[in-house]
Amino acid sequence: MRRILFICSAVILFAASASAQKTKPWTEWTPKDAQKVLTDSAWSQTQTELSNSEPSSGSAITKTEGRNEAQMVSSDASKSQESGENIGKRNTSLSLNYRISFLSAKPIRQAFIRMVELQRPEMPAEKVAEYRTFIDRDFGDYVVVTVNLDGTDKKRLVPAMQEINAADAIVLKTTTYLERKDGKRVSLMDYRAPIQDGMGAKFVFPRTLDGKPFIDVNSGEVRVYIELGKTIKLSRRFKVADMVYDGKLEF
Repeated sequence: MRRILFICSAVILFAASASAQKTKPWTEWTPKDAQKVLTDSAWSQTQTELSNSEPSSGSAITKTEGRNEAQMVSSDASKSQESGENIGKRNTSLSLNYRISFLSAKPIRQAFIRMVELQRPEMPAEKVAEYRTFIDRDFGDYVVVTVNLDGTDKKRLVPAMQEINAADAIVLKTTTYLERKDGKRVSLMDYRAPIQDGMGAKFVFPRTLDGKPFIDVNSGEVRVYIELGKTIKLSRRFKVADMVYDGKLEF
């Protein structure tokens, strides 16, 4: 009974957070609101790889793709209770988190600028105004997806960052794409390695296919697939119906 109540409470908290993002102006988002948009929202997902902390283990487990929020909460709650009951019986896991976001979607830019403003409350008004112009930037015929990386597995974090920084745009064009539910794809157009802007690596795709928008409200879902070298394979599916923001499809 306690377990059921815990899961229900967690689901309510997640729902309340998502609702706050839709009802509150972005300028009133809390750090938690903004962070959720950047890591777990209609425009951003996190692919997490877990590895055993013991040196003898080299195994890694990637979270199952396509799990909905309720399933994730239920699973995480179960794991939390299980770990509590079996404390000392299992090893600590280290994580590697790939944050995959649609930078060309306005909510992502709003969340990014909101985090900057919250972290730098002393910023002059003119600088704030300058930063906010980024929110209304027109991405024209391009869709831009970013990949940020963080985690507690420092041993794997450094090589992964090196792989991202050394990625070859020509090679990426043969392994990286956006895919609709009907199987149609658009391949990568350009790649920009991370710079000191906090936005991560940038993957640029065309917004149209055969002269028509590649994604529209009837697309069902869009999959982001990225291969970086021999070790990094990222695959996330986004529900297009959930990507509508202020009455407009944002991606």
